[in-house]
Amino acid sequence: MEKRNIPISLPVTGDEEWKAVRAPLISGWITTGPKVREFEQLFAERHQVKHALAVTSATTALHLAMVALDVGPDDEVIVPAFTWVATANVVEYCQARVVFVDVDPQTFNIDPEDLKKRITDKTKAIIAVHLFGLCADMDAIKEIAGDIPLVEDAACASGAGYNGVPAGALGDIGCFSFHPRKSITTGEGGMLTTNSDMLAEKMSMLRNHGASVSEEQRHHGPRPYILPDFNMLGFNYRMTDLQGAVGCVQIKKLDAFIDERAEWAAFYKKELAELDWLQLPDYDDKFKHGWQSFVTLVDEEKAPFNRNDIMELLQEKGVSTRPGTHAVHMLNYYKERYQLKADDFPGARLVNDCSMAIPLHNRMTGEDFAYVVHCLKNL
Repeated sequence: MEKRNIPISLPVTGDEEWKAVRAPLISGWITTGPKVREFEQLFAERHQVKHALAVTSATTALHLAMVALDVGPDDEVIVPAFTWVATANVVEYCQARVVFVDVDPQTFNIDPEDLKKRITDKTKAIIAVHLFGLCADMDAIKEIAGDIPLVEDAACASGAGYNGVPAGALGDIGCFSFHPRKSITTGEGGMLTTNSDMLAEKMSMLRNHGASVSEEQRHHGPRPYILPDFNMLGFNYRMTDLQGAVGCVQIKKLDAFIDERAEWAAFYKKELAELDWLQLPDYDDKFKHGWQSFVTLVDEEKAPFNRNDIMELLQEKGVSTRPGTHAVHMLNYYKERYQLKADDFPGARLVNDCSMAIPLHNRMTGEDFAYVVHCLKNL
């Protein structure tokens, strides 16, 4: 086949998003305002939650979740050892202790059996990551967690679900990302979800410096001399109306994006099934995959080359790949801070060394998908 150049991911934006940004630019209201509020309402409806709060990123969403749950010094928060580093960083921001838990190499998510060993009387919260768009096994996690608050790191999981319940409605707080590698994007940006009125009110104030009223409420009020009171130490984690306008367009396309990705994921699974050295995503019917990424696992004992060589060969052919993500306990900061070894979490180490994401996004054509399969089969 003729060589093609296929990036690992590309966002789908166009005239609708371009036109949507025009309204806040013309109105002059470009910080948090009516478009952010509309985006929050649409996101809450889609994910079946009472409250959705837009912020600057999934990282700031996770940070606000920790602060809202009063995580602080002497507390422990359980974090999967295989995730993007931000999941652990937000615990450090609160001067709490990260307690890593191993992952299941089949799902890349929390291993419930290892979770049982990590809970102590200091465990203040558990962050369950829905990695690559596949929800963690929330029933098993809840049974083990008991009354411990559960935070969903749903950065990859817009539109995903578990037992008919959308991601973001499965724990106490959900945290989403709209980075360009996610299914829908606002450039950068994130969202908090919760069914708790108390947590929603607290996180809403925290994202706006701790102010008792929002900027929009204050500017539209009848008494312009009134400044808000500040009863807590907050942050400036507000999404702009420019991003909110784009989000309003993107959220309406979410299900169509996921459905299209699911069709091509099924194509990959069918066409690549003969490669006994490549583990493909596998899950049962209680999961609705969000397909942020299509992440495989290379069996280096059976594969024609090791994972890194395979990635280099594919890059030469124009097929971009990436490791799934990294084992956080193997990163220098965490390795040194907690005196950890790679083999302390064998599942995380395995997927750190052998996971490989192949291109899956809504700007690929049928010829692109066929070319990826062709290159893998002909290594």
